[in-house]
Amino acid sequence: MTSATDPHPHTETVSADWPPPTPPAAPPDKAPRWSPPVLLAILVLAGVLYSWDLSGSSLNSFYSSAIYSGTQSWKAWFFGSLDAGNFLTVDKPPFALMIMGLSCRIFGFGTWQMMLPEVAAALGTIWILHTSVKRVFGHAAAAIAALVLALTPITVAINRDNNPDTLLVLLMVGGAALALRAVRTDRLLPLIGSAVLFGLAFNTKMLQGYIALPAVFAVYVYASRLGWKKKAVNLALAAVALAVSSFWWATAVSLVPADDRPYIGGSTDGSAWNLIMGYNGLGRVLGGEGNGGGGGGGATFAGSAGIGRMFNDVLGGQISWLIPFAFLALVAGLVRCGRAPRTDATRAALVMWGGWLVLHYLTFAMAEGTMHPYYTTALAPGIAALTGAGGVMLWRAFRSGDARWSWVLPAGLAVTGIWAIVLLRRATGWNTWLWPVVGVIMVLAIVGLFVFRTASSGTRARLLGVSVVAAIVAALAGPTAYAASPAFGTSGGGGMGGGTNPTAGPSTGSGMGGPGGGGGRGGFGGGERPGGTRQGGQANGEFPGGGSGQMQPGGGNGELPQGGSAPGGTNGEVPGGGTAPGGGTADGQNGEAGTAPGGTGATSGRPGGGGMGGSVDSALISYLEKHQDGAKWLLAVSNSQSAGQLILSTHKPVISMWGFTGTDKAMTLARLKELVKKGELHYIQLGGGGMGGNSSLSQEITSWVQKNGTAVKESDYTTSKSSTSESSSTSTSTVYRLDPSDVG
Repeated sequence: MTSATDPHPHTETVSADWPPPTPPAAPPDKAPRWSPPVLLAILVLAGVLYSWDLSGSSLNSFYSSAIYSGTQSWKAWFFGSLDAGNFLTVDKPPFALMIMGLSCRIFGFGTWQMMLPEVAAALGTIWILHTSVKRVFGHAAAAIAALVLALTPITVAINRDNNPDTLLVLLMVGGAALALRAVRTDRLLPLIGSAVLFGLAFNTKMLQGYIALPAVFAVYVYASRLGWKKKAVNLALAAVALAVSSFWWATAVSLVPADDRPYIGGSTDGSAWNLIMGYNGLGRVLGGEGNGGGGGGGATFAGSAGIGRMFNDVLGGQISWLIPFAFLALVAGLVRCGRAPRTDATRAALVMWGGWLVLHYLTFAMAEGTMHPYYTTALAPGIAALTGAGGVMLWRAFRSGDARWSWVLPAGLAVTGIWAIVLLRRATGWNTWLWPVVGVIMVLAIVGLFVFRTASSGTRARLLGVSVVAAIVAALAGPTAYAASPAFGTSGGGGMGGGTNPTAGPSTGSGMGGPGGGGGRGGFGGGERPGGTRQGGQANGEFPGGGSGQMQPGGGNGELPQGGSAPGGTNGEVPGGGTAPGGGTADGQNGEAGTAPGGTGATSGRPGGGGMGGSVDSALISYLEKHQDGAKWLLAVSNSQSAGQLILSTHKPVISMWGFTGTDKAMTLARLKELVKKGELHYIQLGGGGMGGNSSLSQEITSWVQKNGTAVKESDYTTSKSSTSESSSTSTSTVYRLDPSDVG
């Protein structure tokens, strides 16, 4: 029996529960001559987009500092500690950091060494998706799917950054592909492998790694040829593998006494289980004040929650170009499968990738918690697979002569072209020639499909092929232009948006994290530079790109640290070669690049550039280093972005007291007194009017430090009258010295 859309025949007659023995799998069709070179070309293109000029890119200093710390301490590597002294971890499980950290331990710490595993993971995702789609829908569908994935704008942006999402997508796509293999072969090992990969995805970004699991479960339960009893046993074994691979790190962390481990960033009680359930759990979806994942205002990063969020001004140009076509292809493909057997491979693959798309779409669209644009890169594999597979299926239906299907493919292309024009016209003043070209090419392609539809050979057949290629070019021209911007600087005002919130293309949205908005890293996390001026961010709680809210250390209104650049100056050299992560220039207002606030602040000979943005700041750092007096930590600051940039600048441990969002309860007065009494910490930074973290703790610590500590005067570390005068007029933060004798 042959399905209406599956080129491979079904050799069995399926009963509801007890099918006959599984026949040997048919060998894959021999690849056409063009297929391997096309895949290789796509991988090369993707490699260029993901790695070109990485030395000039601004990576996320939050993760860069944790990776560096992991190269200095195996304990920091295991826990994902921000600093090598192991005071506080990042707010994610450390699996992605472990991979990048191992690369840096082998090759030395630097941008290329850090990003090598990320680029490899991105290329691996393309290859796995191509292989999975090819087995069911053929080489043409696989090539289109691989190309769409490679050119998705937000995917290009995040694959050039050291956020964990690149590895997350690789693990999830690998898990989905193995699940389809388990359905196709009725073997247990691929199913176990799928569960392990999804578990590792959980250890990369926790709950987000599970979003596609319902689709995997549904496909296996419905489409596998095994009997129900055997399926239940296999699923139980897979559940065990999933649990072990998901919770090994949290379990190991919980077995270490709290006094012997760093505070788990993002949690409310310092435990990994709290991080799983709250900040990186349902808090991301349900929102709400009081949990880090909710953030109370995180929706401003990607626009308001709602079913149309993926098409708004912030996210539309990043991910939505082919979503209408993908949904149309999914529905049409399922209809075309008709009464195919329950085990039909085509329908199983459509349900897998369609479920992937629907589940991720609904989760991200309706999430009330913190929502960054780059999360949507997880939609890209589903969109790509359905575009490639559905496009080929609709093409076959179009050529079949069935009048009922003759309009579906042209309609899908027309909608794609119209939506591309809408998105391109949103980018006022950016490549204004592109949208008319897309419109003309798409119209000519659709006309050509109808005119040459019945061609079977000769010139008319070649013209039909040209029409198909033209339709693909018109559909991908817009996303390709956006995707090229991070690598080649063609955004015209948008671009990466900083390592904290990477985006592609021009600025079109008013969301806080939109391209060209305030998505960059904070100079000191939106807080105060020791002895200097406020870096990044906006006064009075106003956010770049629109929106307003209460300023927080490490970011305003939820999660995003504000403007500026990492300490490290421009292209600072690091051990092992490459460029110091967190170096480069600052992302200025409206996405325009500029130098680090206060100048380069270079400290001669120091890896990573140096300084905190100016002569006063670099002098203060030198003073702190000179008078560290054997302390374990150089300084304690309010938030993780500030600490991370100082770690990269000085290559010394720095304490983040309140974590990434400024709400962690990592530092208590008792803990501070203990560190000071042991001589492990001498210097602490207080911002103007308090540290802005957990209010009750910060007020208590601020009062105690001001009462017992000794303020470091500018005259202690600089003799520059101009620098002193400038700093005196703008400084609202103070560094205090504390010694064991100051503890009562």
